[in-house]
Amino acid sequence: MLKKIKVENAVGLKLAHDHTQILPGKFKGVGFRRGHVVRKNDIPKFLDLGKKELYVLTLAPGEVHEEDAARRIARAVAGRNLKLAAPREGKVGFIAKTFGLLKIKVDALKKINRVGAVILSTRHNHSIVRVGDVVAGTRIIPLFIRETKVARVEEIGRRQGPVIEILPLRAKKVGVLVTGSEILEGRIQDRSADIVRSKTEALGSKVTKTAVVADDPLLIAAEIGRMKKAGCHVIVTTGGLSVDPDDVTLAGIRRSGAEIVFYGTPVLPGAMFAYARLGKTVILGTPACVVHDPVTALDVFLPRVLADDPVSAKDVAPLGHGGFCLRCPVCRYPVCPFGKGG
Repeated sequence: MLKKIKVENAVGLKLAHDHTQILPGKFKGVGFRRGHVVRKNDIPKFLDLGKKELYVLTLAPGEVHEEDAARRIARAVAGRNLKLAAPREGKVGFIAKTFGLLKIKVDALKKINRVGAVILSTRHNHSIVRVGDVVAGTRIIPLFIRETKVARVEEIGRRQGPVIEILPLRAKKVGVLVTGSEILEGRIQDRSADIVRSKTEALGSKVTKTAVVADDPLLIAAEIGRMKKAGCHVIVTTGGLSVDPDDVTLAGIRRSGAEIVFYGTPVLPGAMFAYARLGKTVILGTPACVVHDPVTALDVFLPRVLADDPVSAKDVAPLGHGGFCLRCPVCRYPVCPFGKGG
């Protein structure tokens, strides 16, 4: 129960919750912490905050204060490589402890936000995050909440958790296979290998083998086999994946004995992207757009492969929502490879 008291009569009492202070353009944060004992010289400061009355809180049985609720909810949903911040203004933040891939169980997240009076807000699933990034936050809306609602969130966490975790990006050996007779013959200069190398190194892995082969399925298959034998965990092919009859990269991937998990994604640019497995080696077939577009389907799937995050054909369809890149400064993909949102 909340009891309202005039600020002049609150001297000696403990605050029931954090009080926010806003100095436009300078500061927004906690002016007075929960539990602060009000002193006489605090009164002008509270009046500056627009607080003519303060509240004393007495919790009834079965009620939970906002800070305690936020702590319990955060512990219930947090998984690997996350640190939980201390509550501030009723909110607990989730902080990344490693450079990696943010994994969100979206169905569980939706259930939690349907409990009522509880919010759990995260960055996009499959965002790349770095040490110290705040990747999520949770709080309750009122100052206190029924314990049964907190318990419902905890049950969701037990049944479906961890709801939030970070998969570390592994340092892997990557092979780049450039296909195209025109490149092999020196008629045009290849740029794709350097682009793939740059993206790979930005994610902490290394391109250890590069090759250029003609548009011949047998030659493509043979080079894939050599790269696998050389220890490449990931092989990225560039070009030769369109519907043009002369484009035979997909046929070469099949000839290598690889299983095509999917070919084609509802992501633009990158619709002709292919994903295949040859034993434990993953093959990523990138269309020509990787050369002239800064962000493509490669940026969506490469981090998942480097984080050992399994990818299946059913993961592809949801990418159509937000998969139309507008080439704006902030990527519009639903799984922004730069962790900027979407």
